[in-house]
Amino acid sequence: MNATQNLSMKSEEVLRVELEEYRHQHRDLDEAITALDEKGARDPLTIKRLKQQKLRLKDIISRIEDRLIPDIIA
Repeated sequence: MNATQNLSMKSEEVLRVELEEYRHQHRDLDEAITALDEKGARDPLTIKRLKQQKLRLKDIISRIEDRLIPDIIA
């Protein structure tokens, strides 16, 4: 995933669209993990990979949010 490349070169509009897409993917992974857990899946490696992918997406989401929402020093 090269999602974090060139964040500074992308417009806010593009970043907002990408942010929503990554959030959607994150929710989908969460639902897939929950479904596998409820089903009693016997493949812990798959669940582990999905969780790692979900964490990578969370990091990307955080980076984009940091770019879009400036820090306010009080």
